[in-house]
Amino acid sequence: MTKTSAPRLTPLAAALPASVPFVGPEAQERARGREFAARLGANENIFGPSPAAIETMREAAAEAWMYGDPESHDLRRALSAHHGVPPEAIMVGEGIDGLLGYLVRLMVGPGDAVVTSAGAYPTFNYHVAGFGGRLETVVYAGNHEDPAALVTRAAETGAKLVYLANPDNPMGSWHDAPRVQAMINTLPEGTLLVLDEAYVEFAPEDTAPPLDIDDRRVIRFRTFSKAYGLAGARVGYAIAHPDLILAFNKVRNHFGMCRISQAGALAALADQGWLDHVVTQVAAARDRIGAIAQANGLSALPSATNFVAVDCGADGGFARAVLDALVARDVFVRMPFVAPQDRCIRISAGRPQDLDLFEAALPDALTAARAGG
Repeated sequence: MTKTSAPRLTPLAAALPASVPFVGPEAQERARGREFAARLGANENIFGPSPAAIETMREAAAEAWMYGDPESHDLRRALSAHHGVPPEAIMVGEGIDGLLGYLVRLMVGPGDAVVTSAGAYPTFNYHVAGFGGRLETVVYAGNHEDPAALVTRAAETGAKLVYLANPDNPMGSWHDAPRVQAMINTLPEGTLLVLDEAYVEFAPEDTAPPLDIDDRRVIRFRTFSKAYGLAGARVGYAIAHPDLILAFNKVRNHFGMCRISQAGALAALADQGWLDHVVTQVAAARDRIGAIAQANGLSALPSATNFVAVDCGADGGFARAVLDALVARDVFVRMPFVAPQDRCIRISAGRPQDLDLFEAALPDALTAARAGG
């Protein structure tokens, strides 16, 4: 083999674009040559993790010479007690993103149909494309994913998986538990509902249907990245029938979980008082984002997450111009990718000082966008 030979990728990998679902704020800062003053675009919990979790992770750092427990035994048992389901129904993994990759690897082969909403969470699509699946999409119904349309498309295509985020990313909207349960009850035979509940701790109490691990039609995903403030630790978990959970052992990285992260998640779960504090802070931040939007002639959509989608009142091109102008003023935000949701920008719930910067930058950003630069 000569030194100029190209890597011998599989035909599938060679056909895929070398892209990532999201460009991180750090990459943007490197391109800009300076840091953002307000980091309000990645749906991170800027209020941070439980102080008890921080201290526990500090202590666990001294044991970082050891691999993490490949079974996440203690964390799975704590989650079992928290949710009232057996440990055999829980799989811990490297965030919801990592677990979605394992699920798609288990379920989707080349050409298999998978249904999602156009403009919904793109990392799921990234995994489906990476294993050769065929994405089938339906449009949103207003600002909500459309459960009935998703089920109809799954029936039409014989889809193995159908994805629903509840609450939704990127719009922050949500369906109540009866609506989600009705979707589960009408799934076609052989279709598994991938129910992404990353933001459920921020949502009204009637958002999530009761957990039923005997129902083989659904797998639920939860995370420590959002309300628990551990996005950088990469800890998520799936809840499903034990047979499906056991199948993850066929493909997962058994030593993928960091020992420090496992300890932090266990301590965070035990500190429900801090979780309540964060949820209260996020609710106040959502209200303030709404007030800032209204003061500038924009409308904030109702949200059950730790971010708010702000309707800029025009098309995606205008919203992009507003976003670019905010970034130029050192305020990092993001926006939905697909029309008509791309008429919005998306603002993460921030501390008062972060939202002060957003409030100060937004009028000038709107003026610049309207002026065309």
